Amino acid sequence: MPQKVITIGYRKIIDDSSLNHWDKFIHEDSFLEFQMQSQLFNQEEKYNTFAELILNVPEADKLHFLVSAAITGYLRQLNGIIPDILDNLGRKFLPFENFKFEIINSDINDIEQHKVAINFFSKPMIWHDSLHHYLLLSPYSEVTQPEVFTHLLQIQPFVSIHSIKTI
Repeated sequence: MPQKVITIGYRKIIDDSSLNHWDKFIHEDSFLEFQMQSQLFNQEEKYNTFAELILNVPEADKLHFLVSAAITGYLRQLNGIIPDILDNLGRKFLPFENFKFEIINSDINDIEQHKVAINFFSKPMIWHDSLHHYLLLSPYSEVTQPEVFTHLLQIQPFVSIHSIKTI
């Protein structure tokens, strides 16, 4: 019987209103790194915002990658598990193998304007079934097992099926 293997995408947005400590560290450290790295593209100090840099300096889109270096240590603290996403029993369970850091908005003079996103992409999961707003998932393994432990994941804002394939 064919199975559907999916990866889940989760977009975590972090800004000045973020409340937990981990988010605040990401916010502050990525802002400081943005201030520093943006100097490469703004040596004449003509632009204050990320949007101005993107519109006027062709190479400025590299800032996403350059600023991401400031947060990689914090991502290691997650031990490979996507934050905030819980199964219906309240457990964090969804492993990730890739992420993409994105600057949404920033102003070199105002940390309150700094807004970033971390896009997490899960390891492959088997999608067994859908139950209302829930996906019944289990970790993908090429080894067939007689019994598989599952998780029910409620579809929620900023969570989506990133990719799908039938095997």
